[in-house]
Amino acid sequence: MDNQTLLYIMTAFVVIAGLGLLLQVGLMFAWYKTSRSIDRKLSVLMPKVEALLPKVEAILNSSHKVVENSRQQIVDIASKTNDILDSTKRQLAKVEEVLNDATGRAKVQLEKAEMVIDDTMSRAHETVALVQNGITRPLREIHGVAAGIRAAMAHLARSGRPSVATATQDDEMFI
Repeated sequence: MDNQTLLYIMTAFVVIAGLGLLLQVGLMFAWYKTSRSIDRKLSVLMPKVEALLPKVEAILNSSHKVVENSRQQIVDIASKTNDILDSTKRQLAKVEEVLNDATGRAKVQLEKAEMVIDDTMSRAHETVALVQNGITRPLREIHGVAAGIRAAMAHLARSGRPSVATATQDDEMFI
């Protein structure tokens, strides 16, 4: 490489570096202008913010007090809730005992009632059987004997052969 070419390359790089520095200067100036504009806006806004600072501090203090009061109320509510839950558990245990006792007693009473009904039904069956054997059977036997006596009396009262005029339907088949 000859010196002339090297000089051109170096000149090109120096020009590029110079342009880069000019670009950086332009950016720095733009940042400066932007920061000055923000500073002006903040200087206008700062008195308003400073005026609001005591109000914000008062709100923070009152909110701290409210939070503290709320914490104590929450602790009180939590302890009362725990007491209520414990009481409810005890009462539910008592109710469960009462229900179990009532269920057991109801089962015993139902078994007793079933035994009484079974005994009553068996006695009713025995009574019906006794009435049937003691009253109805002798009545039937007496009725049978009376029917036999009546038939015998009717037969003796007719004293002869039946006439054709008094023939029954069965008798007409043979005539």
